[in-house]
Amino acid sequence: MTTWLLPEGIHESLPDEAEFLEAFRRQLIDLYASWGYRLVNPPLVEYMESLRIGMGSGLDLQTVKITDQLTGRLMGVRADMTPQVARIDAHRMKNDTIRNRPNRLCYIGTVLRTQATHQGGSRSPRQVGAELFGHAGIESDFEVISLMLETLKISGLDDVILDIGHVGVARGLADYIGLSCDEESLFFDMLARKSLPEIKQWLKQSQLSKSDADMLDALPRLNGSTDILETAKSKLLNAGLVVISAIEYLQSLIECLEHDYPKLKINIDLAELRGYAYHTGIIYAVYTEGRGHSIASGGRYDGIGKAFDNDRPATGFSTDLHTLASLSSKTNKTQKKKKMILAPSVQDEDLDSLIEQLRGQGEAVVKQLSNNSNITPEQQSCDRKIEKQGTQWLVVAI
Repeated sequence: MTTWLLPEGIHESLPDEAEFLEAFRRQLIDLYASWGYRLVNPPLVEYMESLRIGMGSGLDLQTVKITDQLTGRLMGVRADMTPQVARIDAHRMKNDTIRNRPNRLCYIGTVLRTQATHQGGSRSPRQVGAELFGHAGIESDFEVISLMLETLKISGLDDVILDIGHVGVARGLADYIGLSCDEESLFFDMLARKSLPEIKQWLKQSQLSKSDADMLDALPRLNGSTDILETAKSKLLNAGLVVISAIEYLQSLIECLEHDYPKLKINIDLAELRGYAYHTGIIYAVYTEGRGHSIASGGRYDGIGKAFDNDRPATGFSTDLHTLASLSSKTNKTQKKKKMILAPSVQDEDLDSLIEQLRGQGEAVVKQLSNNSNITPEQQSCDRKIEKQGTQWLVVAI
């Protein structure tokens, strides 16, 4: 057995990549701060009772469980930071001031999953995200999507596709028709797989009216350009106010996006049900050419704080720092590494003072180690050195 191999899907970064990722992370934190989002650092592990709140069965299966040796209780290594941030807003930051105003939080941290979300993906991505709590409406959804797009811009990703829908359409249609829990679960499963033949066969065998069956049959086909929303209103005209309101909400949100991001490619998918048990409103994902999976995703998930006695609306997005870095146009260019200054291994107060001054100016200074005198400055990534000329220590080119 090779002992130095990492587990499948687990990633580590060597100096060049680690330094780039750290600089990238700082850029994102600065961006979020400029929009009023404050940084939080949730713990790597929590008791499962806390993690399970609002996470859904899918995320529960993705959570690596461990036993706390101090208490014997079951703990989980976070698989998604969003529920943790929701807990922080609802419980740790719960007071009258926070309760009555929007709360903007952001985060960056490593998560661990039992399986990668796509083939060849990482099981330990560095999740990046922002959440806005305490406001229900187009303004907050628009703000969060805009911040997500600005996040992608930092990576040089301008040519992206926003795939967007609203879970209220499918859920509202199922409620209006009166599907049972089992019927809804079966229909949503077929809908998620876009299995049109199965849906057609199921509808043929059902006892639904022609009007109801026609609406369910039309739903998986309601995807495409923004013009499809008018078609949707026509096809689902008799589906009730909840469904029509969801479509009109989506129309208004897209108008805002088209105004501020006229070059953004938008695809509508009213049958998108990814995470429908978790989301309560709009749901979206961003794709780019050459990638078969999303590079960022998000949506509205109102009520997640209810279990913490602070039922607030919430909307947010998340992405992966490693994914953004790998797609960044900046990483495709050879970065010019900053050269260092080599200092001699000498005990001298004036030399120590110069080294401190140089480091304070942002220079990297390394001291020659006595048993490494045979290693050249170039091999130590140094293009300058400190040498004594007369009574002064000076930095000279090598």
